[in-house]
Amino acid sequence: MRSIWKGAISFGLVTIPVKLYSATEQKDVSFHQVHRKDGGRIRYKRVCTQDGEEVPYSDIAKGYELASGEMVVLTDEDFEDLPLSSSRRIDVLQFAPVEQIDPIYFAKSYYLEPDAQGAKPYVLLRNALESSGQVAVVKVALRQRESLATLRVRDGVFVLETMLWPDEIRVPDFPFLEEDIEVRPQELKMAESLITTMESDFDPSEYHDTYREALQQVIEAKVAGKEVIPAQEEEEAKPAVDLMAALRASVEAAKREREGSSAKPKKASGKSKDSKEKESKEEEKAPAKRKTRKSA
Repeated sequence: MRSIWKGAISFGLVTIPVKLYSATEQKDVSFHQVHRKDGGRIRYKRVCTQDGEEVPYSDIAKGYELASGEMVVLTDEDFEDLPLSSSRRIDVLQFAPVEQIDPIYFAKSYYLEPDAQGAKPYVLLRNALESSGQVAVVKVALRQRESLATLRVRDGVFVLETMLWPDEIRVPDFPFLEEDIEVRPQELKMAESLITTMESDFDPSEYHDTYREALQQVIEAKVAGKEVIPAQEEEEAKPAVDLMAALRASVEAAKREREGSSAKPKKASGKSKDSKEKESKEEEKAPAKRKTRKSA
């Protein structure tokens, strides 16, 4: 991994020099826009809508459009006096229980690696934070943007989770929230039973991106000159007419899947159909014989 930022964690009077790394990466298959006829790459030019001239990157500024449609042009000098920290510090503001922070606030994850001279205070703060069961709430400036963030420990390494500001979280405003929708107690009980039946420890390695894998196969088939067979469209699921019946069927299906009866076929006994019928007839006669001897 390559570090994308260098700075320091500021914890009271303790300074811990660190390097920042992206903790995640997207595995999307990337494409270029090309000319269908010959596969030539499509290029775009930066053209001014006023005079139609191509504009070099050095002449491009930032513009803020007003509601009236007018444009306010901002230059580099306009940004110089803004209160954006350039000290490259991760300032610890407070410590809080992790359950008090709604995951909807989290934006992006980064790893923090200590510089050689910062290893001991890094480990000290890491161990203290891990034993406390809390996270550090911090403030940091990355890519011309100031963000709240949290520091937590994962696999012995600090993870910096940048956060959205409260006014960036949308309020859900949906009509059904105002409706008086009645849920019967037996339906709720059945839904809870379904949750219990499907409950298990989360293992992320059990899941994979089937779409990306199928897309990669299409590309490989194209490269190999093979015929590309389109995937069959799955039938769109329709809302259940009888909610209780659907819940009950879901519980039963989940139980079968957990027990493995649907996934693992039963082994053949090796006996023929005739021998099975013969055994069943003998089993039916057996109780009658025992009963006859008893009466005798």
